[in-house]
Amino acid sequence: MEPNDMHGGTLELALVFLLAAVVAVPVFKRFGLGAVLGYLVAGVLLGPHELALVRDPERVLAASELGVVMLLFVIGLELSLPRLKVMRRPIFGVGGLQVALSGVALGALMLLVPGNGWKSALVVGLGLALSSTAVGLQLLSERKELNTDHGRLAFAILLFQDLAAIPLLAAIPLLGAHAAGEDGMPWLAVGKALAAILALVLGGRYLLRHLFKVIARTRMPEVFTAAALLVVLGSAWLMQLAGLSAGLGAFLAGVLLAESEYRHELEAQIKPFEGLLLGLFFMAVGMSIDVQRIAAEPLLIATGVLVLLAVKASLLFLIGLRPGRLDVRGAMLLAGVLALGGEFAFVVFGEAGKAGLLDAVERDRLVAIVGLSMAVTPLLLIALQRFAPSAQPRTARAYDEIPDERPQVLIAGFGRFGQIVARLMLAQQIPFIAIDPDVEQVDFSRRFGSKIYYGDPTQPELLRSAGAAGVKVFVVAIDGTAESLAMVRLLRTHYPAATVFARARDRRHAWQLMDMGAKVFRELFGSSLEMGREVLVALGVPPAQADDRTRRFRAFDLKLLEAQRLLQDDEAALMQSSKDARRELMDLFAADAGQGTLGRIVERED
Repeated sequence: MEPNDMHGGTLELALVFLLAAVVAVPVFKRFGLGAVLGYLVAGVLLGPHELALVRDPERVLAASELGVVMLLFVIGLELSLPRLKVMRRPIFGVGGLQVALSGVALGALMLLVPGNGWKSALVVGLGLALSSTAVGLQLLSERKELNTDHGRLAFAILLFQDLAAIPLLAAIPLLGAHAAGEDGMPWLAVGKALAAILALVLGGRYLLRHLFKVIARTRMPEVFTAAALLVVLGSAWLMQLAGLSAGLGAFLAGVLLAESEYRHELEAQIKPFEGLLLGLFFMAVGMSIDVQRIAAEPLLIATGVLVLLAVKASLLFLIGLRPGRLDVRGAMLLAGVLALGGEFAFVVFGEAGKAGLLDAVERDRLVAIVGLSMAVTPLLLIALQRFAPSAQPRTARAYDEIPDERPQVLIAGFGRFGQIVARLMLAQQIPFIAIDPDVEQVDFSRRFGSKIYYGDPTQPELLRSAGAAGVKVFVVAIDGTAESLAMVRLLRTHYPAATVFARARDRRHAWQLMDMGAKVFRELFGSSLEMGREVLVALGVPPAQADDRTRRFRAFDLKLLEAQRLLQDDEAALMQSSKDARRELMDLFAADAGQGTLGRIVERED
């Protein structure tokens, strides 16, 4: 291979892809068209049908699907098994309804095309019913709509579609002309799939957390990164080996690690790879769009795209209104995000071609329709957001510019917890800066004379502009558990010498913060102790004795918190530790009253 061979040189190809991304994406984002469309257009230009800098887009597409795999792993990290259980209705109810209705409607339209039987129409209809997980989630992420009502419902539908793609791909050989004599094979495939899922779930539940615990002790970031990639790619490979979706394997691995203390670190390690490979995936999709086919049959392809978008958008709008319980605007945006075809359609049509259900010409037309639908979706979504009834302010408020006033203390979160700390700083005339991501909280606090800035304290750039390099003490009083963990991790990475005090919601949150070296204060612990002391006094206990009991309970509980931190991954040991601690505490106070075995020992010693 010659080093200057553009079609074979790995270095040259990498440079081309990076240059295309660096040029196309900023230009498209500058005009409000989004990064996805920039990648797609760059892919069309680089592909075999235009500049022909890349002649084999299928190989690039196969490699770049790792970006989708990593995206699903990161999404899995945001979920947990309890949360998935809560989401079962939108996933299986709404998601199942969307796939069924869209598949039947599009399949019925395919029957109107001469030469199509019911088997090929069914496969094509269900293939077109699937939407692009990568494009949909990327568009929602760009617009910060993943946590909106329509964003969460879109994710649930996409998750079901990924699950539905598995039996669809397994059924294609059965429907095809080449399925004779393979009666026993489907059951074998189902058995392999179930065994692979069971192996992944058991391995993830009992091995992965311990694996990362051992690797974390090495204190070598590169080894942790390698382990994170190994888990993602290994789980994807296992599912693929069993004939399932590689993305499903990565998603399951993410879900199994969602409640581990290494969740945020894993996300931070995978994110850079995910972003680069997703960009490559979108470019590969662009390369797969046959511009010559579109130019040869423009009316046919355009009609196919319009029918696909119209049918799916109409059904999604109705589904979003009724079972999805969205308002009109949310239902319109849901339809705009999910009306497109998806990357699974390429696989479905390829398998259908192998099974004799589609000829090569029809397959190429369908691939062009799906690819073009993915390309026009960002534009469609921009139009919908412009014309849909607005439920939010037209302009988002920009973050405040924070002057570097050389503060000694930085308070992140200015709710009730952070305000009390701030008042003590004011009383001692200690310079501090308070930052809160809630604009209403900021405006409310300012009316009472508080010096507070609006911004996201988890952003490294904002912290640097606020003079974080000179801060001695950080107070993390953010409401969200995930946000507080992310910020403590950020502070430990960029400002390791500073002291970090963190508000903890509960014992498990406290353990996670302690693992990162933060000094923890449970938000209700002190006030509960104070009330308990007052209750004792009200019941006739002498104030000095109540003070002593409160002090000893505080010391005992803090000691228990530290001891149970080592047992947090072992539920049985944790429960036994709590029972033992309760018994020990009762014995301790019984001894004070001269009761029980310890009390009698104390009496004899006196």
